[in-house]
Amino acid sequence: MEGFLDFEKPIAQLEQKLQDLRELAKQEGVDLKKEIHLLEKKVSTLVEEVYSKLTPWQRVQISRHPNRPYLRDYVDALFPSFMELHGDRLFGDDAAILGGVALWSSKQIPVMIIGHQKGRTTKQKIERNFGMAKPEGYRKAMRLMQLAERTRMPILTFIDTPGAYPGPDAEERGQSQAIAESIHLMFDLNVPILAVVIGEGGSGGALAIGVADQVLMQEFSIYSVISPESCASILWSDSSLAERASDRLKMNPIDLYRLGVIDGIIPEPKGGAHHNWNETFQLLQKELIKHFDPVIEKFMITSASPREARMARFRQIGNQAFTEAGTLTS
Repeated sequence: MEGFLDFEKPIAQLEQKLQDLRELAKQEGVDLKKEIHLLEKKVSTLVEEVYSKLTPWQRVQISRHPNRPYLRDYVDALFPSFMELHGDRLFGDDAAILGGVALWSSKQIPVMIIGHQKGRTTKQKIERNFGMAKPEGYRKAMRLMQLAERTRMPILTFIDTPGAYPGPDAEERGQSQAIAESIHLMFDLNVPILAVVIGEGGSGGALAIGVADQVLMQEFSIYSVISPESCASILWSDSSLAERASDRLKMNPIDLYRLGVIDGIIPEPKGGAHHNWNETFQLLQKELIKHFDPVIEKFMITSASPREARMARFRQIGNQAFTEAGTLTS
């Protein structure tokens, strides 16, 4: 069924029956409230049952769901004043990275928004390169970060990429250097930074805009040093073992929070973000305000540099989960 993952098909079938029943009641003028209510309860129960026992691989599939909101959807819903900025002033404009200025609604101050943008149609996917940025994309991001620092604008980044583009043209233009320079720059910026993983957080392509004072993840997003397919190819020479690799990688928000890689988990609607965009927008906005407002307020009042705390945060990652011998604690 189009738009549904394999394990979601029983839910889709029930939802279709529910829709048919509503249409029948409307067209025939028949009172089917009792039957509709019972079917609604069945749908709700099935969604809870399916999503309460997801495997790591199923979580990976949800993070890649084609109906999941992308950065532009969040920007349009939460930042109506957004003004996009283009180009790296060196080579060109990479559409896989979206960036610009918007007003932070709760404080009415400008913030810099930077993130990966995927496409939905075939044409858009090609234009956005499936959310895989090239060097000019990360250099555009750096240009906007430097602009934010000069104008004392807090930075908000959204991560949603399988990884940086590994093609020959990207390598020729210095892909690894651009990623390294972006990471280095983010550690040195003297403005608050909040990063949010809203889908896939893959490899250096994600980390290039993920060095922040706080890192949040949506409930069904993933964040990893490598994709499950690539990991399986390297470890077992078989990309079809991606499901096995996703279990080993500990990519989900719960494990990453326990390891100190992230600072918070943003809840999603029942059934995932792709089931209810409006509720997803509201839940994300609530968590952004909760985590970003105190940081912005402190910065505005004290003008204290967040650089040292940012560096200390990344140095502490994983410390609470490992013993001195290097073994994972329970």
